[in-house]
Amino acid sequence: MTTARRTRPADGTGVRTAAGARAHAEATVRARWDSEGRTPHHQDMIDLSLVVSELVTNAIRHGAGLAGFDAWTTGEGVRIAVHDHSDVIPEAAGGTGDLPAVHRGSGYGWPLVIRLARDIDVRRRPGGGKTISVLVPLRDAPA
Repeated sequence: MTTARRTRPADGTGVRTAAGARAHAEATVRARWDSEGRTPHHQDMIDLSLVVSELVTNAIRHGAGLAGFDAWTTGEGVRIAVHDHSDVIPEAAGGTGDLPAVHRGSGYGWPLVIRLARDIDVRRRPGGGKTISVLVPLRDAPA
């Protein structure tokens, strides 16, 4: 069993919670898209919020605490990187996105991430812990 560590603000972002990560990711998208006179599709922003919530919550609950959070826009959407203190790679990380056959109160998060995100990458960090990064695709809002 891993020992929980105190969650500190992620470097440069002040992110400590899933709510803070959602706000930071949304602000990152809005800053770029507003500067280009664009509006992201509402459903894609909901997907972004769900993916960020799941990854950050998992880092806090199962990854021995949040070690960092990054969000940046790309031509395809927004890339999210969540760093935690655990070296354990989630079993479901390579899953198909199928929902669990039996509801045990959890187990829906990774399938949700797999369904909503692309380019999922899980890597151990040299100093310990791991980083999970994903791309959440973004489209322009309908005219």
